[in-house]
Amino acid sequence: MENTIVGIGEILWDIFPGGKELGGAPANFAYHTSLFGFNSVVISAIGNDILGDEIVDLLAQKRVKSNIKRVEFPTGTVQVTLDSIGIPSYEIKKDVAWDNIPFDNNLLQLALQTRAVCFGSLAQRNEVSKVTINRFLDAMSNDKTYKIFDINLRQNFYNKAIIENSIQKCNVLKLNDEELTVVAAMFGYGNGLIEKNCQKLLYDFNLKILILTCGTEGSYIFSEEGISFLETPVVKVADSVGAGDAFTAAFCASILKGKSISVAHKKAVEVSAFVCTQDGAMPELL
Repeated sequence: MENTIVGIGEILWDIFPGGKELGGAPANFAYHTSLFGFNSVVISAIGNDILGDEIVDLLAQKRVKSNIKRVEFPTGTVQVTLDSIGIPSYEIKKDVAWDNIPFDNNLLQLALQTRAVCFGSLAQRNEVSKVTINRFLDAMSNDKTYKIFDINLRQNFYNKAIIENSIQKCNVLKLNDEELTVVAAMFGYGNGLIEKNCQKLLYDFNLKILILTCGTEGSYIFSEEGISFLETPVVKVADSVGAGDAFTAAFCASILKGKSISVAHKKAVEVSAFVCTQDGAMPELL
């Protein structure tokens, strides 16, 4: 268990105007934690198609382990459009392979060995993958493990039941400022200050840690130790795809290596800022 970290959910191709890049928040998370020396595993599903073959090949090149099933649905794709300052918008295809991740004994055994897992709301839009994710979470030990819910609200692929259940099952919640507004409204928190709503989520759901990113306005880490805030570095942005996943991965890896929350936060900010200067979500870290 000591070094096993899992990203479970969507794996797909982000289709940019200039070509395609491997993506999906769980895959991005697993890739970046692997760069910190962990035994990182992507759990997802791909189709019996060329795009699926290319995912297998690229994960091998990136030296990321995977437990990816072949299913009778096409490999997922997302059309990505970038605005003038590199902020992405997404058109996510439906009825694809990662909507249909099957649960089996191999996943059960992996769950028993997992020290930290990152999952989101997007991959729970379909019942098959939703059941698999929840069975994996339930099978994990609750002793000194981290269950990170990176909300990742996209289009209309979420509802209150999924969000509430996932927050109840996680002990680390990650969201951005726009997602905080949606979640606060869901739970009737009103238009309170950022810090007030984050503290309320932290205590209402008995979370260990809440991570809030606010783009260029900085980021917060809320925990029993207090509040850590860091400004976002000013960098030349190529695109911000995967920057939030890199933040989560660097923070998680640092905590698992025994670093303090403040040190882990600093590393997360540095890694996320670097990813913004690179094309795609999985650059090599310098």
